[in-house]
Amino acid sequence: MIGAGAVGAGSAWHLSRNGHEVTLFDPRLSEACDRTTKPNGLNGTTASLGVLMGNVFRRSSGRGWRLRRSSMTLWPSWIETLQPFAPELRFQSPLLQLAEDSSAFERQRQLVEQRPELGLELVRAEHCPLPCAGGLRSAEDGWINPLVLQKALRQAIHQGPIQQKNVKVCRLSRERVKAGSLWRIESDDGDSSLHAAVVICSALDSAALLEPLGHQRPMSAVLGQVLALELDAPPKNWNTWPAVLVHKGFNLIPTGPCTLLLGATLEPGEQADPTHLSAMQRLLGKATDWIERAKVSGSWCGLRARPVDRAAPMLEMLEPGLILATGHYRNGVLLTPATAEWIKDQLDDLMETNF
Repeated sequence: MIGAGAVGAGSAWHLSRNGHEVTLFDPRLSEACDRTTKPNGLNGTTASLGVLMGNVFRRSSGRGWRLRRSSMTLWPSWIETLQPFAPELRFQSPLLQLAEDSSAFERQRQLVEQRPELGLELVRAEHCPLPCAGGLRSAEDGWINPLVLQKALRQAIHQGPIQQKNVKVCRLSRERVKAGSLWRIESDDGDSSLHAAVVICSALDSAALLEPLGHQRPMSAVLGQVLALELDAPPKNWNTWPAVLVHKGFNLIPTGPCTLLLGATLEPGEQADPTHLSAMQRLLGKATDWIERAKVSGSWCGLRARPVDRAAPMLEMLEPGLILATGHYRNGVLLTPATAEWIKDQLDDLMETNF
């Protein structure tokens, strides 16, 4: 397993507890689960807000919908199993998505009618915390703290049989054997090892490993910035806010009596632009002037890997034993359980066929 963000670490843990022998490669394994790393060094999980927005996904068919439904079904058992490693890990709900106009509210109404079993309900405009045309409340969507999740996964991996390599993988190559092929992993410390299968979950670093093998899977970087705010005067309805409020494409997450997370921007490239942060505060409109007045207590950014000319995420068995599971763009944390289950199924089929 190459890559130790939520997808890589979560998949390694899931594979191990399902009987697979796993080695996890990532140079960030020794880093603390915090946001003190240089911005471009943050993996997607560390930079994420951890929003789980699966049941309000607009499409009702296709792979994207199936992955979201799978993850939202799996997350409760994942959290329960991981809590002994980080007792503070918990799922916080509900999520309220505001409609900017009547047509958006009508689309929300259609979702409620299509998915009566998912606990979705419409919220009239006068009952929403900010001016809007109405909203869609999902009792089963919400958020988890991605730093706590990373902590829990690392503790689980540390206490399990997974072998951890705090190194950067610099080259992959095929090794022909009588039974077929093995995969050689070479790392930047000069070491190399052979494996029956390799799973690549290394986001923007994945393309460089695949190109020498003849696989072109380019990805672009999309930077996201987040603000931690201290409010001088929260709105009167603050105590009734949902765990996640989605408004004009941004996530607002109350974290305390007068604290709020606001994010995230969508910026092409790898350089953070501070003007996007102030614009994000202003973009929510006059009704949230209390956000504009808020004191910025912290900010961070991170890079998302977005596939070029392909749907996110990229889940492919490129060759027997060469599995790509990356490019989750903004949904790495959300889709971690479904991705881990998909990888397990691929490996189970491979082992059954070849060994």
